Amino acid sequence: MRIIRDTTYMNPSDRGATAAIGNFDGVHLGHQTVLKIAAGAADAPLGVLTFEPHPREYFAPDAPPFRLMNPAAKANRLESLGVKLLYELSFNDRLAALSPEAFCREILVNRLGLVHVTVGSDFCFGNKRKGNVATLKEHGATMGFGVTVAELIASSGTEVSSTQIRAALAQGRPEDAAEMLGHLHRIEGKVIRGDQRGRELGYPTANMSIDRLHPPKFGVYAVRADVLNGSFMGTYDGVASLGVRPMFGENKPNLETFLFDFSGDLYDADISIALVSYLRPEAKFDGLDALIAQMDLDSTKAREVLAR
Repeated sequence: MRIIRDTTYMNPSDRGATAAIGNFDGVHLGHQTVLKIAAGAADAPLGVLTFEPHPREYFAPDAPPFRLMNPAAKANRLESLGVKLLYELSFNDRLAALSPEAFCREILVNRLGLVHVTVGSDFCFGNKRKGNVATLKEHGATMGFGVTVAELIASSGTEVSSTQIRAALAQGRPEDAAEMLGHLHRIEGKVIRGDQRGRELGYPTANMSIDRLHPPKFGVYAVRADVLNGSFMGTYDGVASLGVRPMFGENKPNLETFLFDFSGDLYDADISIALVSYLRPEAKFDGLDALIAQMDLDSTKAREVLAR
């Protein structure tokens, strides 16, 4: 998959795609439906048009984090679904000011040369979100690109949306989130250096930042970890603690993962941690012995869950 961020001087081979448009946060079942429709809408490479930063981040930079995945994780997921061209446009003042007509003419036609676009039925675009699917169809008819609208889908009677997935994760229901996502919710990033307390306790962990991501419910999870590069590439079962480590004072939230039956240095490796099941909330213990005893229990429980 090619990721195209500068659309000023486009390679001719990167034009002429059939593209799904949206933010695709989580790449959930609804997004996957849009992608499937886009892929079959025209005899052209499958593309996705999305924006960085997310428009919601752009207009409210100080709001609490809401994103389900970072840009790299989203790109990985889209590539796995067959996307060939990812147009990752910079969302800035100029783009935000474009009218719906100007967005269609300047971006979709002149810059990207799209032959067909597919959007969800709730799609809005252009300055102050003045454009909708009807507007898009009108401009497509006059400017020469096709438009397909994908209806919203439901899972277990609930409309599939990033909002519903965030709610499930915030309540410690990763299984429900996975049902709407069509895959396990993952936190991806580089392994960073921590204070190495886990190593001293007999539970060395791979630590990751969750900055700018919507925080799932703090606590302990059974997880499945993919090491994406380096000497230890592969998939491992494990147990992870997500939160602020109340035993050791006030800390910035992060994710600490202990991989079962693993020995090695993962610093600076890219890893992907899938939240399989929520085991218990964060807790503060009377001492290190009590903490270690609970970690033993957490590991046993996580192994049981993952074996199922």
